[in-house]
Amino acid sequence: MTEPDRAAEIRRLADEQGAVILAHNYQRPEIQDVADHTGDSLALSRLAARVEAETIVFCGVHFMAETAKILAPEKTVLLPEPEAGCSLADTITAEDVRAWRAEHPDAVVVAYVNTTAAVKAETDICCTSSNAADVIRSIPADREILFLPDQFLGAHVKRVTGRENIHVWMGECHVHAGIDGQTLRERAAAEPDAELYVHPECGCATSALYLTGSGAVPEERVKVLSTGGMLAAAEKTRADKVLIATETGMLHQLRAANPTTVFEPVNPRAECHYMKMITTDSLLRSLRTGFGEISVDAGTADRARRSVQRMIEIGTPSRGGE
Repeated sequence: MTEPDRAAEIRRLADEQGAVILAHNYQRPEIQDVADHTGDSLALSRLAARVEAETIVFCGVHFMAETAKILAPEKTVLLPEPEAGCSLADTITAEDVRAWRAEHPDAVVVAYVNTTAAVKAETDICCTSSNAADVIRSIPADREILFLPDQFLGAHVKRVTGRENIHVWMGECHVHAGIDGQTLRERAAAEPDAELYVHPECGCATSALYLTGSGAVPEERVKVLSTGGMLAAAEKTRADKVLIATETGMLHQLRAANPTTVFEPVNPRAECHYMKMITTDSLLRSLRTGFGEISVDAGTADRARRSVQRMIEIGTPSRGGE
C-alpha cells in the first residue's frame, strides 16, 4: 500500500468510526498531514475533552495520551505506539516527588505538563512553557517552590520572574539538551540576518539570552517561545530566514504557516526517536483493532486533574502551551 493509499484508508476508518486523530507538532509530516488537529500536547488534550468523538487517537508520546485521558475520562484514548515514551518525563517518578516534598514540606510543587499522570497526581499545580512564569507569579513570594522536571525551563522561569526561592529538578529532554549554546552561537554568527526561535527546554536558552544581553545579536532577533508561540511568530514574521531551536518535527508546521520564509533547524540532528515511532502503518493498526488503549487509575486521574485545572484557572494556555 502506498503512502497516499494509507492516508486515504486512515481517513476512511476515522470517519467511519467517528474517531478524531490528534497529532503533536513533533510527529512525522505524514502523520501531521492526516490528523484532524495538530498542536502541542496540552492544547490537544483539552481539545480531546471538548470534541464529540468518543474515540481519540493521540499521535504523540505516552504522557500526552495520559493527559488526554485525564481530561476526557469517559472517552477511549488510543496511542498507536504505547512504547513511545519521553526522556524528560522519565527523569522523575511519583516516589521522587514525595521524597522531595518531604524535604521541603511547606513548598508548592509545580510540574511541567511533560510528566506522567502519577507525577502530576503528586503535585500542586501544572504549567506549560508558555505560562510557567504566570503560574510561578501566582504563588505567594514567600513560599518555596519545587519546579519539576526540566532544569532548562526551570532556569528560564527563575530568570524571568526573579524568584530565588525556586528549587529546580535536574531533568532534561535529551533532544532539547542537545541543542547547545555553542551550536547556537555558531549558527547566529553565520546567519547574521536570521531570526532565532528558541524553545525554553533547550540547553541553548541561556546562550540565546546572553547573545542579546551582550549585544552580539539584536534583541528583536531572538525569541524564546513555546511551540505554539513559534507558530504564531512564524505567521507574522517577514524575515528571510528563521533558525529554529527545538525538535525538527516543528519545521513542518512552520513551513506550512509561512512558505515565504526559510525555516532551518539550529541542530538538524535534534530528532526525538520516540516522537517518530508512530507511522501510518501503526496508526492504521490502532484504528482497525483498537490497539494501544490508554487507562489511568481513577484516583490518580482525579488528583492529576486537579493539578491541571488549577493551572487552567490561572490563565488559559496559548495554542502552544509546550
